Amino acid sequence: METLYIIPILLFSVVVHEVMHGYIALKCGDPTAKYMGRLTLNPVPHIDLFGSILVPLFSLLVAGRVFIAWAKPVPINPLNFKNYKRDSILVSAVGPVSNLFLALCCAFAVIVLLNLEGFFNSFNSDFVRFAYEFLVKMFYSGIYLNIVLGVFNLIPIPPLDGSHILSSILPDRLSESYRQIGFFGIFIVIFLMRVPAFSHLFFSIVRAIATPIEFLINVFA
Repeated sequence: METLYIIPILLFSVVVHEVMHGYIALKCGDPTAKYMGRLTLNPVPHIDLFGSILVPLFSLLVAGRVFIAWAKPVPINPLNFKNYKRDSILVSAVGPVSNLFLALCCAFAVIVLLNLEGFFNSFNSDFVRFAYEFLVKMFYSGIYLNIVLGVFNLIPIPPLDGSHILSSILPDRLSESYRQIGFFGIFIVIFLMRVPAFSHLFFSIVRAIATPIEFLINVFA
């Protein structure tokens, strides 16, 4: 049951993450994602079998929570940027920022739904009750899922967004060497997530962001 209400919000979140990369790239002068039909919330063009389905399910089954997920990266040509370094940082940063914004949107949805509980109960319908509880659990999961995705993508190890931000700041020669880590970096991240000290730091940051959001829910719901 937990998997059922996590999957839709997970797919939506990783799709929004990638679409925002493409949208900001377009605003910075690069229309590649637009021409490739990737500026759409339709999940089909964005789904990566490995990163959008298999890895999240594996982490859910093994660790009991999703902490790694990604969609197919939108195609971006930084040579089209108006200001290479500035725009590279903006395009990279907007993905994690969009996830943190989605966490707030999910919190708002939870507050609205909890305040409407009496209205939904008035239908005296098992189906309506099931749908209501499904939505509450889905959006509540969306809060933590998006915070995790946002913080995870800010880790400065390739190919995550945080690495693109860092490489845009580094001197050119050092930046080029740093980028050579490439996709192998994801295995470094997976290893680090298994290291207790790193995992503790990671989820401490997640909890630090989630705590004020939980406070808002408790106050207004």
